[in-house]
Amino acid sequence: MADNNHTIPTKGLLSSNRENWDCDKSTHFESGRKNHQIKVHDLHKRVQARRKSLNDSLEGEVRAFLINEAELHTYDDLTKVNPVTPTTVLQCLQARYSARVFYTHAGCTLVALNPFHPVPHLYSLDVMKEYHTALKPQEFKPHIFIVAEEAYRNVQGQVEPINQSLVVSGESGAGKTWTSRCLMKYYATVAASSQSCQDMVDRIEKRVLDSNPIMEAFGNACTLRNNNSSRFGKYIQLQLNRSQLLVGASVQTYLLEKTRVAFQATNERNFHIFYQMMKGATEQQRQEWRMPHDQRFNWLPNADKTLEEDCFEDTLEAMVHLGIDPEKQAQIFRILAGLLHLGNVAFSPSTDESQPCDLEEGSKVFLSTTSELLRIPVEELQSCLRVRALKAGRQSALLKPCSQAECGVRRDCLAKVIYAQLFDWIVSFINKSMCADNSSWCNFIGLLDVYGFECFHNNNLEQLCINYANEKLQQHFVGHYLKSQQEEYVSEGLEWSFVKYQDNQGCLDLIEGSPTSIFSLLNEVCRLNRASDAKQVMVRLEKELSSNDRVSWDKFSQQPHFTVSHYAGKVSYQIEGMMEKNKDPVPPELIRLLQQSEDPLMHSMFVDTDAEGATARGHNKVVTVVSKFKNSLESLMKILHDTTPHYTRCIKPNPDCRPLTFKKEEVITQLEACGIVETINISAAGFPIRTPYASFLQRYGLITHARAPIQLTSQNGFECGDQGSRRSALMDVLRVVLRRHTPYPQLHSDTTTHSSLVHCGRTKVFLTHVMLESLEEHRAKVRSQKARYIQCYWRKYQRRRREARRQAATLIQAVVRSWLIRQQIKKWTKAAAVIQQKWKEWRTLMDALAEAELDDAEDMLEVTLTSVPVLDPLVRERGSVQLSSLQEPVVVRSWPMGLALASAPNITVALTATGFQKVLSMLATLKMPFRSGEYRVETNQFDQGVASIRAQPRGSVKMHLQRSPLRFADMNPGHKGDGITGFNQILLEKQRQSGV
Repeated sequence: MADNNHTIPTKGLLSSNRENWDCDKSTHFESGRKNHQIKVHDLHKRVQARRKSLNDSLEGEVRAFLINEAELHTYDDLTKVNPVTPTTVLQCLQARYSARVFYTHAGCTLVALNPFHPVPHLYSLDVMKEYHTALKPQEFKPHIFIVAEEAYRNVQGQVEPINQSLVVSGESGAGKTWTSRCLMKYYATVAASSQSCQDMVDRIEKRVLDSNPIMEAFGNACTLRNNNSSRFGKYIQLQLNRSQLLVGASVQTYLLEKTRVAFQATNERNFHIFYQMMKGATEQQRQEWRMPHDQRFNWLPNADKTLEEDCFEDTLEAMVHLGIDPEKQAQIFRILAGLLHLGNVAFSPSTDESQPCDLEEGSKVFLSTTSELLRIPVEELQSCLRVRALKAGRQSALLKPCSQAECGVRRDCLAKVIYAQLFDWIVSFINKSMCADNSSWCNFIGLLDVYGFECFHNNNLEQLCINYANEKLQQHFVGHYLKSQQEEYVSEGLEWSFVKYQDNQGCLDLIEGSPTSIFSLLNEVCRLNRASDAKQVMVRLEKELSSNDRVSWDKFSQQPHFTVSHYAGKVSYQIEGMMEKNKDPVPPELIRLLQQSEDPLMHSMFVDTDAEGATARGHNKVVTVVSKFKNSLESLMKILHDTTPHYTRCIKPNPDCRPLTFKKEEVITQLEACGIVETINISAAGFPIRTPYASFLQRYGLITHARAPIQLTSQNGFECGDQGSRRSALMDVLRVVLRRHTPYPQLHSDTTTHSSLVHCGRTKVFLTHVMLESLEEHRAKVRSQKARYIQCYWRKYQRRRREARRQAATLIQAVVRSWLIRQQIKKWTKAAAVIQQKWKEWRTLMDALAEAELDDAEDMLEVTLTSVPVLDPLVRERGSVQLSSLQEPVVVRSWPMGLALASAPNITVALTATGFQKVLSMLATLKMPFRSGEYRVETNQFDQGVASIRAQPRGSVKMHLQRSPLRFADMNPGHKGDGITGFNQILLEKQRQSGV
């Protein structure tokens, strides 16, 4: 019962609960919505408060940074600026510009401010050598030479030898041409130091430098924004051999603005070469070119304006150095003069539409002069300008007179095609004169100098292509420095927060994208071969591109146009005339006319041109200007992607090109357009050098004494070994290097692998410039130390080898000397035996002769004593004859010569010999003159017979002219103490004994 009393019907309960739940539900939702609104409002307030506090904090930091204006010019690298904002960067650049410091580092980019006046000491040869020979050029003041030297050393292979590219970008008038000129001069100086091939290097260096004035004369012009604006793009490859010496160069050009030959905007000029001819030609050249001083040309406006570039002598000198002979020069200038006269040809409408237009008064003379200078028939020239040929299929061509406007178009077309072909011929000649063989060079440094971003009052197809090229370069910069680096940091495991930047990919899609873009629509209109109306083209563009927010139209403008939002600002392009410029039609009759020219240069330029193919109307045969330019630009971008780029941002400080004038509005617009602030932020927080583990260990593995790093890379540089061993070896190298810096405890463990100087990613090592310099310095020290070890061991080996050779030589010499001495002793012994034997034989013979002579002397003495007068006893005792008391000379015939001359003063000796030489020999043996003051010697060679000292008193005996065999004979008798010596004494003793 109790349970029954407490029983509640189920239906009533469910309905009651549902009503209560619905009520609670609505109440809950209402309260939840209010609570959510309160929370969102509170969160919004907190975000605004936080944003306001951050802004206030940032403004405070900016004010604190800018409070000391005296130190702003000392920031040579904008990454040191804190905080990095457009305001702080602008103030630093302005302070440095006021201090006449025109270069500033912006992380991985160099900012160059145009001073608009010469600064010669900044680019002298001494400054070049200073930066080139510096061990750490980054420690020097910012300069364009630092960028050049960094690229040059990278080619030498600091980490990975690779081709380099230097991209010089900026607006028209920012100083790109001058910067490129300085870079070329720097490389021609530092890379031409070889002494073995100095003649060739001087020739290449001179030709590389001389290519600049020629290409600037034919490709640059004075515009509203720049007095020396490049009207074409060029990419110069400086070719280096394995020794990093300059061996050649080549030039690639892009989109010459050939329409400038026939049309110049207000306050602009034609190409420089025409003004150089007008102001620098001699009287003889003026007569040849039909250019008197008072002549005025329609295509030569503002001729009274004098510029620094109007130097005809520099162009002529450069042509001579490049090998353009005087005959070719005369042909070139004759063609240019013909173009100027062609510009003065004007047409007047004909009264009869079926007849060609008439020439105005005075135009016939200019037309005749043009045909004479171009060496083409004047009648055919006049016909080609006034009549066009229409051909349908295989039918014969129909001739139709041209209207006055069409005649002007054909005249301008003729001038443009001639000048374009002449420019291409000059570029080709320059390449032939200085380009090296492919086998003689292995690396190159590329210099890119393109037209800057342009925005004029009237912009057409030329400005669209120029700005499109700058968009491509900006995309390359964004993709290489801003986008790819950040993506690579994240993929390699770096703790990185993305820096926002301006991406211009949407603008590129608008211009060149597929399937619908501005270029594709212009090409489609040109291929349809229909009369194109500018308004219809505008409608078509607006219909197809209305969904793109980068393009806009001014519906209130009377002229058809479209406006593109470029990275550097909005530019409005006029559609009128854009289709004709894109077609760039060349009538075939004009090509055939030029092929008939008698001028050799003109004929060679058009001999290979297909006149019919130039205007082919087939859908697949039409090649428009934007198509050709797009293809050439894509090939250029491929080269830049395959090289290591180095960017230099040229800034134009004021729009009027006034010296040392800084306009903040002008500069801040350029800084924001090219993304300098974002570049500084990424460079300050990032790592500019990235290299794989294998390349790092291959270059820096020798720093550690262990052999593991060397074994981890194969001979070809590919990675081998596991990831752990490579990482361990790499950490060992970094520990050794970082000991010289402040302590990094995280590098002493194997878990943490990053610091402010280096980060070890998954597959690459990320380095700062400071770390790279430390690695290179440590590597150089280790290599120097190992080189000293090698030198020591080599010297030790050489010393031991020399000592062993010396000992061996000493031993050989001792053995040879002993053998020679033994041989000599044997010879001496044998010779001594022979001498002794001969001496004994001779001695025996001499004894026999002496004994025989003594016997003969005794006999002769006995006979002579009986016939000699009585002499003085003293004379008798001496054995001499006193002849002074005699009346006639006494002829001594029996005594020995030595005995006879004992008292020589008063005797006459008569001797007879055969031949004059024998007489002289005998007298020389006796050592006495022919005549003396005390005695006289006479010879009886021709009067008497032969006398002999051993002859008998009677009879003649021949005298022997040989030395006496008597050993003791006195050959020099004279007045001596005892008077008689030698054998004479023996004879006297014999005489005394016989007398006794």
